[in-house]
Amino acid sequence: MVPRPPSPENVRDAFRESCPRCLRPRVECWCALVVPVASRTHVVFLQHPREARVPVGTARMAHLSLPGSELLVGVRFEDHPRVRELLASPGTALLFPGDDSIDPRSLEAPLRTLFVVDGTWSQARKVVRENPALGRLPRIGVVPEVAGRYRIRREPAEHCMSTVEAVSVVLGAIEGDPERFRALMRPFDFMVERQLVWARHGPGRRRGSHPRVPAPLARLAARRADLVLLAAGADAHPRGSPLRGTPVLVHLAAVRPVDGAAFEAVIAPRRPLGPDTARHLGLAPERLAAGEWAGVALARFRAFLRAGDVLCGWGAFALDLLRREGESPGETGDLRAVAAARLGRAPGPPAEALPALGGAASHAAIASGRAGRMLAAMADVLEALLEIAAAPGGAGRT
Repeated sequence: MVPRPPSPENVRDAFRESCPRCLRPRVECWCALVVPVASRTHVVFLQHPREARVPVGTARMAHLSLPGSELLVGVRFEDHPRVRELLASPGTALLFPGDDSIDPRSLEAPLRTLFVVDGTWSQARKVVRENPALGRLPRIGVVPEVAGRYRIRREPAEHCMSTVEAVSVVLGAIEGDPERFRALMRPFDFMVERQLVWARHGPGRRRGSHPRVPAPLARLAARRADLVLLAAGADAHPRGSPLRGTPVLVHLAAVRPVDGAAFEAVIAPRRPLGPDTARHLGLAPERLAAGEWAGVALARFRAFLRAGDVLCGWGAFALDLLRREGESPGETGDLRAVAAARLGRAPGPPAEALPALGGAASHAAIASGRAGRMLAAMADVLEALLEIAAAPGGAGRT
């Protein structure tokens, strides 16, 4: 299952607030999937102003993934002090394919700085044309082994790639470690999938403009034997804390409703706990301190899963925590999105959505603390939704 965007009446609210970091609407924010990747090569992105306004552009995504990289917006950079300094430095090249470009794997001397022009092909050519010193740099080009994955934007040829794809491939070739730089693709793949979801389900599409797809509730019912409900808790520090940053997974719980098999792991903190973490999670500080090593817990979780399982969270929080740990959840679902589609509004937490769906609480806490109570309420919501799906015409309405 793929999460469905908000219903038409909630679209305006869903897109009203934007993330200040990735500049995307909060509902489409991919910041949680950004993995900082250290690179010996200093990357400088020169972005055409028009490309800077494109919501599905990828230069900012690559920039946020490469600590120390620079992102400059403009067309003419000849008088830019920083650009002039770097252009005059040895070991500088331009990522720009062409007949005179060289394969990065054939470089004889280490590359210190790589300029990357971001824009459509006509915009990129204009930037190079307007900056003669940039055009005189050695050019780096690479032919990808597979076609680009930018399925939401038309490319002039199959071998063409988005900026983040090209940077991932080129840095992997330059530094001889392609696997390390594939991490740049995680937010990109998320963004592409989300845009495809909007294309299939988004409001304002005329009838017959795309193939009919199964409703969210019908998909949920069809995969009921493979569903695994997931809840998680994180250590997060408040605003102003010196340790404020990405939330870190400390509690993971799951249940397979078809047979009741359950999983729980309390993970030992990998940094000092936030002042309210234990209270928020409903776990004693002593239990958190005595938790298991993250690698052991995640290995146990992988062993708990079966081939074909569909991991369902209430929203994306638990799944995003797993992805930050380097896990690949495989096929996923969003129980909150299915409830929202059924109710035609934001459902709130599962315990609040349950009576609106005509269900009643019947499950005891499936694991410890807040995650255990969340799982129980999610299991109740799932039962209510499956009962609706089993009713005549029930699944077809959402």
